[in-house]
Amino acid sequence: MEPALKPSSVRNLLLRALLFIVSVFLLRFVYVITVYGGSCTASDYCLLSSQAEPLAVAGNARGSAASVSVVSAHVGLGSSATSALWTSREWRKVVEFYSAMLQDLVVEGFLSPAFKCLCVGSPSGYEVLALKEIGISDAVGVARKRAPPLVVAGGDPLRFPFKNATFDFILVGQSLDHSKQPVDIAAEIERTMRPHGFLAVLTASAADVYSLQSLAQLFPGFINVRAREINYSDSPISLREVVFRKQEGANIVSSKSNSHTECPIHENKLQILQSAEPIIQDEPLKPWIALKRNIHNVKYLPSIADISFKQRYIYVDVGSRSYGSSIGSWFRKQYPKQNHTFMIYAIEADKAFHKEYATKKGVTLLPFAAWIRNETLTFEINNDPSNHDVEKGRGMGRIRPIGGSGSHVSTGSVSAIQGFDFAAWLKRTVTERDYVVMKMDVEGTEFDLIPRLFETGSICLIDELFLECHYNRWQKCCPGQRSPKYKNTYGECLKLFTSLRNSGVLVHQWW
Repeated sequence: MEPALKPSSVRNLLLRALLFIVSVFLLRFVYVITVYGGSCTASDYCLLSSQAEPLAVAGNARGSAASVSVVSAHVGLGSSATSALWTSREWRKVVEFYSAMLQDLVVEGFLSPAFKCLCVGSPSGYEVLALKEIGISDAVGVARKRAPPLVVAGGDPLRFPFKNATFDFILVGQSLDHSKQPVDIAAEIERTMRPHGFLAVLTASAADVYSLQSLAQLFPGFINVRAREINYSDSPISLREVVFRKQEGANIVSSKSNSHTECPIHENKLQILQSAEPIIQDEPLKPWIALKRNIHNVKYLPSIADISFKQRYIYVDVGSRSYGSSIGSWFRKQYPKQNHTFMIYAIEADKAFHKEYATKKGVTLLPFAAWIRNETLTFEINNDPSNHDVEKGRGMGRIRPIGGSGSHVSTGSVSAIQGFDFAAWLKRTVTERDYVVMKMDVEGTEFDLIPRLFETGSICLIDELFLECHYNRWQKCCPGQRSPKYKNTYGECLKLFTSLRNSGVLVHQWW
């Protein structure tokens, strides 16, 4: 009888058997990778076999592994890691979403297998893979970083590495939503798109008419073909797909061009105006209370519509006085900005407030008086007890042309200041692609400035206006008496507000 095996000998035999089995599987795995280029099925019993579900898209019954094999033949895939990534469950969900969306575009005639296609802002390449899987082989993505073989590096994200008029179809994901320079991206899309080519934009914005119009303004050489809502099952965000078509002979429009002299009242403006708070029709008996309270009724434009897709965000305070008067106390604290950073211009002629602005970051001071032309003016500090300002004990200032007649005499100080053509400055400084908010409190000069803004077409550049209209209001100090400072009536103010809204300007009554 042979002696029993020792426990240590049994363990050695078991270990050797296990190592042999593992070696067999490893050799088989290396063989599959070498022969099949990384694509393996369950029959190969390779360690990284894919178990992904078939594409759930109408007219496409191929499984994900078969789809990847077809795509691999087109792009020269030879990486098992990439193949495994493309067939992972997470990738398949996203690719199938894009495949279904793109197949709809094929059916509608916006996309063809013969097209040369570009996917903008595609860091992973989901969209490119979806295009290739539905039979559009000439497709590539562009992003800041390379993700070969689907995505090439753009280097400069605002300059695509392609020649003019290269593509028949361009798909833009949500890169326009996240970019701080959507106008520059739009210019590159227009440059690389062939005439009559189609552009499809996916966005979480553009759900209202205002933001849809803002999106369309990014592509002046295109026409809006259609827009629709699309849903992605695993995302709580509703997406909108907007399709544009480039026109023959369309040129890239400079962001500085603006030759409008009349404001077209688009549907987006009408929708906004219908949602605005009503203008106070009856003259308030206590305007110092009623008009101040009215600011709580204001329907701010960003609370009504999405203000995305703008080149810049600008606030202009005409008659700003001190920083805390309205910029610091109201605009920066209360105005809804939808997480956008605003450039701020403070226009104030009173030298008493100039020094303060030197320490305020993000605010550009224009130490002049907003006027209808460039000329020297007189600047009067009013000491009317019914309308004084407690800021530093200084009264409100008012400008008048030198030598001009005035029906009322100020008891305050008078000095000479420089006035500038405010309407011309506005046209040089902003464009219709910018989002412009303005507050105007100019002590009666609004009856000169507003007509000038209409005359030059500069009024079209203002998205939202907060206007204080000065009139011979009832005095707080003297019941039954009107202020002698202004000759205009409340009825004339009402006509001014009404004319602005009838012209498509969202104007609010400031106090």
